[in-house]
Amino acid sequence: MPADELAPYLGPTAYIDGDHADIVAFTAETAGAAIGAHDRALRLFYAVRDGIRYDPYAVEMRPEAFRASTCLGRRTGFCVTKAVLLAACLRADGIPARLGFADVRNHLVTERLRRLMGTDVFAFHGYTDVYLDGRWVKATPAFNIGLCEKFRVLPLDFDGVNDSIFHPFDADGRKHMEYVRDRGIYADLPFDEIRDTFAELYPYMSTGDVGGDFHAEAEAEATSTTV
Repeated sequence: MPADELAPYLGPTAYIDGDHADIVAFTAETAGAAIGAHDRALRLFYAVRDGIRYDPYAVEMRPEAFRASTCLGRRTGFCVTKAVLLAACLRADGIPARLGFADVRNHLVTERLRRLMGTDVFAFHGYTDVYLDGRWVKATPAFNIGLCEKFRVLPLDFDGVNDSIFHPFDADGRKHMEYVRDRGIYADLPFDEIRDTFAELYPYMSTGDVGGDFHAEAEAEATSTTV
């Protein structure tokens, strides 16, 4: 892509705040002396995937809660905020990145979360689109490796060449993720669209902290199905 077309995917924004001091420091420490954008992107992906704990109960419908620097500071987030953080780190390292969204049906969502949501469809699932070697590649840093092991789902790896998207089946051959709607690509987080969609589909999110330990739930339910 021409440089002028990549420009919107390189600079900081209100949410993808790659110029924040903490993002800059984390990126420099993580990418280190890796040779080439490809290797640096891989280091950043795995640092966000495994260094930031996935927690769908930690969703706060406030603009500041969706900023990359907030996710990094808390060391916890969900698919959207982790995708925002990865995009911010990539941009801080000079690698073009943007946000992609899709609705997915999660066949292995915990029973408590399913009751709260009233569905197994997750609207506006977020991932990061990374520009490497002249092409865009999808990277999904949502589930940290510890959660994957507890839930017996296959971890999402990223090689910088192939799209890293959710697996249709888990480690035991059960249905896992199904993509049901593409919501497009964005240069910045479409907070208003996400807020309005979540308010319509998931009223529980407006009630405040719902508590719960998603990792413990995942481990307990996975264990119960194998004994």
